[in-house]
Amino acid sequence: MKKCIKIGLFLILFFTLLIASTGIALWYLWSSNLPYIGSLKNYNPPIITKVFADDGQIIGKFSDEKRVLVPLDKIPTHTINAFIAVEDARFFQHKGIDFLGIVRALFKNIKARRIEQGGSTITQQVTKSLLLKNPARTYKRKMREALLSLQIEKEFSKNKILYLYLNQIYMGHGLYGIEAASEVYFGKDIRELNTAESALLAGLAQAPSRDDPIKHFNRAKLRQKYVLERMKDEGFLNDKQFKEALKTKLTIKAEKEQYSKKAPYFLEHIRQRIERKYGRHLLYKGGLKVYTTVNLKMQEAAKKAIKKGLYELDKREGFRSPTRRFIFSGEETLNEPKSERLSKSPLEIGTITQGTVIKVDSINKETLVQIEDKKGILPLSNMKWARMVDPEKAYFESKLQDPADVLTPGDIITVKIIKKSKDFPELILSLEQTPEAQAALLCLEAKTGYVKAMVGGLDFSKSQFNRATQARRQPGSAFKPIIYAAALDNGLTPSSIIIDAPFISPIGEEEKLWKPKNYKEKFYGPTPFRTGLIKSRNIMTIKILKKIGVKHAIDYARQMGIDSPLSADLSLALGSSGLSLVKLTKAYSVFANGGMLVKPIYVTKIIDRNGKVLEENQPSFSESIPQETAYVITDLLKAVVTEGTGWRAKALSRPVAGKTGTTNDLRDAWFIGFNPTLVTGVWVGYDDNRQMGKGETGSRAACPIWLYFMREVLKEEPIIPFQYPEGVVITKIDAKTGLLASLSSQKTCFQAFKKGTEPTRYSPKPDSGKPGEFFQLDMDYSN
Repeated sequence: MKKCIKIGLFLILFFTLLIASTGIALWYLWSSNLPYIGSLKNYNPPIITKVFADDGQIIGKFSDEKRVLVPLDKIPTHTINAFIAVEDARFFQHKGIDFLGIVRALFKNIKARRIEQGGSTITQQVTKSLLLKNPARTYKRKMREALLSLQIEKEFSKNKILYLYLNQIYMGHGLYGIEAASEVYFGKDIRELNTAESALLAGLAQAPSRDDPIKHFNRAKLRQKYVLERMKDEGFLNDKQFKEALKTKLTIKAEKEQYSKKAPYFLEHIRQRIERKYGRHLLYKGGLKVYTTVNLKMQEAAKKAIKKGLYELDKREGFRSPTRRFIFSGEETLNEPKSERLSKSPLEIGTITQGTVIKVDSINKETLVQIEDKKGILPLSNMKWARMVDPEKAYFESKLQDPADVLTPGDIITVKIIKKSKDFPELILSLEQTPEAQAALLCLEAKTGYVKAMVGGLDFSKSQFNRATQARRQPGSAFKPIIYAAALDNGLTPSSIIIDAPFISPIGEEEKLWKPKNYKEKFYGPTPFRTGLIKSRNIMTIKILKKIGVKHAIDYARQMGIDSPLSADLSLALGSSGLSLVKLTKAYSVFANGGMLVKPIYVTKIIDRNGKVLEENQPSFSESIPQETAYVITDLLKAVVTEGTGWRAKALSRPVAGKTGTTNDLRDAWFIGFNPTLVTGVWVGYDDNRQMGKGETGSRAACPIWLYFMREVLKEEPIIPFQYPEGVVITKIDAKTGLLASLSSQKTCFQAFKKGTEPTRYSPKPDSGKPGEFFQLDMDYSN
């Protein structure tokens, strides 16, 4: 008997030692090589880079993890209480592991027949998120998690652990931390949240996808109610506060962040710039604060101007046949395919969407259109622009007389809602068409170089190609002011006479004969220099370039900031070399700034997450051309607006200067114009470089966009005249001869001259028969 007892005791001892030794071995094995918890002292997670407009509004965010660090003292107490109540009620009592909490969660979940509470403490969740990133659920991992949680509790304060938790927790939609979640779900900082909103955020902690308030609001609301109940149970809310929070209306942002829609082309330009300079890691993880020059009101005006101008151009180009047609079945019923919505917005006045033609009435001159469950009338008066394009002529002058000429039942068309009614038909429509042409606009602040607006195309969502900075298009006559400025510094004056006559010259490596023409294919004989620029005469500009020399003109263009490759032949006079809109607009800033070249600035300052300034950009100027030359060209460009091809800009009713540009076969249309404060360039054309319609010059296609923009951004600004320098004199001259105006002058004008170059002789009578006496034949190229 004693022997059996001894054997039993031995076995008990043996197995006790075995279990103990195994436990010690496993403890030693699993606790070895634990992550270093000291790394939590320097918590430095990836955070969002924010980009700001000139007024401090956010226009964009870049990140791999959408996180915004927020100090614990900036988080409302009710927000902290909400997370503690639902995630770890005994957080301030336990030492990292809450055995009572585990038991309580188990019974709660059994009673609810679903997982409502987890057993992990907030400390354990910090451990899992920051130190043990392997998600595998093993005993070894749970042991290591427990050991690390105990160590963290010894090393760090409860407030530090809460700070780590609330900034690290995943909240759905790529959001990490409660500040980023608050900004996206509620559109406000965490410190602005009320108790109801805080409870909803706390409810996301366990299952952010399942309880997503954007996709599953009702589930999120149920979870929020549970959080509020937990807050009441834990004494964080009394009955009155609980009921008030429960009744508080929750307004969730229905869509994801819309920052990029404010200035998408500008924002993408900034993104590329920062990534090139600082690298992807700093851009997407570094939490930079990027302060830019863009003005959102001006940016919006630019977008609207481009949209309006391109829609007008597209209607002048003619109606393109509906892209989809199908067999019409029944009098007012249709087979698939159905029309598509072009916008997610409701069918309100001004909405542009697609509709299906169900009846064309040639007698009453109207078309019945189905849009979803509504019907609309498209009267002929709202589609008269829709003449069909003749493939050979590419242009029709006549207006549409019968809707049946262009529409048939079953056509899918784009329409705009003009009027709404409760009666039948419910909608009055106009025929629209998505433009195929593109445009770009860039606006510089003359005295600083700040880029205030930049639009690189009609729709960034469809094409990210930035036509303001990336496209290289021929500027045509918009390059001429540079040639004329070089000529002024090479001995010519606004009164110099150029013979506008046929010109033949070899050009290119093969030296083929080149016979350039003026736009209207006419020649005007002896003509003052000023008229050549104002009326954009090609032959005169070519002769001026030949006089001063191509090399000199190229060097002059380099002084004005144009570093792009330029044609080293006489075609340079007609703007044959491709330039970007930003380069040409920058060159025109020289005229606006009295001969000083300004550097375009997109970013004023970049600050890293620690407050260190990485870069700061101040306005930068360099001497480019004499200020007298700059003013004389400005004066001539003012005359381009008042007397010449830029006449549409006169509608601005304030001092402005500018130049149109049109290339051969109407492939590019430009207008670069400025007042004393803003320099704005506009380009219009097709990406595939095809020809625009008849008459679509810089004056007709580009200048209206410039006007729409400048009218909007300057409407509340004071009228400021151009100031001329001391070295310039204003002289009244005869517009035809360029000499001083006399009693016999039929047309006169005031013209700026460099002091000492103004004419000294008066214009004689036209019938004097002595042209040599009143024409300064500085140049007489008759070849």
